Amino acid sequence: MPKDLVRFCSDDYFYSMIKVEHIGIAVKGLEAAIPLYEKLLNTECYKQEAVIGEKVNTAFFRQGETKIELLEGTDPEGVISRFIETRGEGLHHIAFETDDIRAEMQRLSDAGFQLLNSEPKQGADNKWVCFLHPKQTGGVLIELCQDRGAAE
Repeated sequence: MPKDLVRFCSDDYFYSMIKVEHIGIAVKGLEAAIPLYEKLLNTECYKQEAVIGEKVNTAFFRQGETKIELLEGTDPEGVISRFIETRGEGLHHIAFETDDIRAEMQRLSDAGFQLLNSEPKQGADNKWVCFLHPKQTGGVLIELCQDRGAAE
């Protein structure tokens, strides 16, 4: 194990991001985006969900072990609507699965990364989520996620 990673071990357990869980893509409207991505990915949208607290509607596709999450803003003041207004449609975030979101949040905070929320919050697809500020991650918004059932 590289020397600089040893400090992140605790009680013989290494906290880390397990895999890319999903890629979030901001879209103006799911009505147009879902058929486009069904054609592009050659698979059907398997789930749509409203995340009221985040002012967003989501649609999910599975491609291998990774999911694609389309994000449609439902309020002009919501994060996704503001993102599209300033940057247009496109890649919004990359989400990494973790088996202990609180431990991973602590590890990243201790390593100097700015968390955008101090506690995990409810996200789509039955997940607890936390975001890292993109100014510290090379301009990419990073999301940590963990199944809510696994965290309880």
